[in-house]
Amino acid sequence: MKILKSSQIRKVDAFTIENEPILSIDLMERAANTITKWIVVNIPKEINVKIFAGPGNNGGDALAVARQLQEFDFVIEVFLLKISDNLSVDCQVNLDRLKTAKGIKIREINKELDFPKISKNDIIVDGMFGSGLTRKLEGVSRKLVHHINSSNADIIAIDIPSGLLGEDNTGNDFDAIIKAKYTITFQLPKLSFFFSENETFVGNWEVLPIGLNHGFINSLDSDFYMIDNNYIKEKIVNRKKFSHKGNYGHVLLVAGSYGKMGAAILAAKACLRAGSGLVTVHAPKIGYEIMQTALPEAMISIDWSDIIFTDVSNLEDYTSVGIGPGIGTKQNTKKGLSNLFDKVSSPLVIDADGLNILSEHKDLISKIPKNSILTPHPKEFERLVGITINDHERIKSQIAFSVKNKLFVVLKGAHSSITCPDGSCYFNSTGNPGMATAGSGDVLTGIILSLLGQAFEPKDAAIIGVYLHGLAGDIASGKIGQEAVIASDIIENMGPAYLRIKEKDI
Repeated sequence: MKILKSSQIRKVDAFTIENEPILSIDLMERAANTITKWIVVNIPKEINVKIFAGPGNNGGDALAVARQLQEFDFVIEVFLLKISDNLSVDCQVNLDRLKTAKGIKIREINKELDFPKISKNDIIVDGMFGSGLTRKLEGVSRKLVHHINSSNADIIAIDIPSGLLGEDNTGNDFDAIIKAKYTITFQLPKLSFFFSENETFVGNWEVLPIGLNHGFINSLDSDFYMIDNNYIKEKIVNRKKFSHKGNYGHVLLVAGSYGKMGAAILAAKACLRAGSGLVTVHAPKIGYEIMQTALPEAMISIDWSDIIFTDVSNLEDYTSVGIGPGIGTKQNTKKGLSNLFDKVSSPLVIDADGLNILSEHKDLISKIPKNSILTPHPKEFERLVGITINDHERIKSQIAFSVKNKLFVVLKGAHSSITCPDGSCYFNSTGNPGMATAGSGDVLTGIILSLLGQAFEPKDAAIIGVYLHGLAGDIASGKIGQEAVIASDIIENMGPAYLRIKEKDI
């Protein structure tokens, strides 16, 4: 799913109106109807609904929702923010239509004394300012937002919370943005929804289609996408009847050291669960019995060192190589990583201590094979690339790093982002806070390594791996609750995740 700029979305609206063809007021009615249906399903009728409308088309949406909700016997109060005598054409039409409806009072807000009392038990529908907003709110608009937020009532934002900008909110006034519990957005998500600094404003968001022209959307350029199940399903290859383990890759995982063999076990087991035909773990001597006992399906390559990774010699038998989980950052391990870069020309998967070594020795970054996949968490990324003031700046930094070094970067977290050497960026749509647990990143490394070894292109290995990892975590949390999820639960639900993608019964 593409993520377009607010200016592009307005072009999509205009193209749809001209070419469907449909009148703009009818498109607004269609959009409002999606909000109304959502409210009817999710909000009890006995709760008072206070609808705040602005002077633009977002206000027109809100006024249409008010009229539609009355038909479902909701108790409605409508407040029109009059910061201008001029309403948009479609907002004015919906205001006129609402005035003919019986039982709905429309109150104008011109100044602070006009602010209504709001109970924390009310439901607020925010339709004051939409994605066309280009500057921070001031004056009575700012004060009204603060008044609404202070009520502690649940807020439903239409398309985007009032005051929030669609892309970059650096320099915005965070005290002048609606704090929605739910954001119901039209057709496509907004880029700002994917950044942690905006979570308190966006709340739980959902994309609802309103019939905008798909062909025109596809024709527009964008560097940002959200991964969905259809994209992943098209990429997953069904196994052939006469295939054997040699058809599904032989991966080498360089992982583990004294006291950190658990990371190697988790990553290796995830490799196997993700579909690898053969998995070999290169580990120090201390890890031999541990690996053979904990994971008999994996083979072992033994380092000459008793306790750390120092070098791996024969690499000819492997379709892909991953390194990092639990290897530590000793000097000899750093030399081993550098030597590995010299020996391997195909893309690698690099995680955890592999990234920490790169952070301490940035001269090694230029030696990484092109199109390799790096999988940092935020702190690892910060050490590797530098500190940024917010997530919007960080994604710009992540893209620049990928382009400059011709690498794929998977930045882990809510809506994990995958940036590519061509400057594109993909946000994940699966996963939950229960996956914020020790070893979860090692599992992701194993999944991506497995897919790379199965001959998926690095970009697809990263995107599918992140989606699959998150989906397995979602299934696990659905069974036992987010608080109880551990990394092994993610691995154990890889099978159900594959079945879910293929839309088979679990």
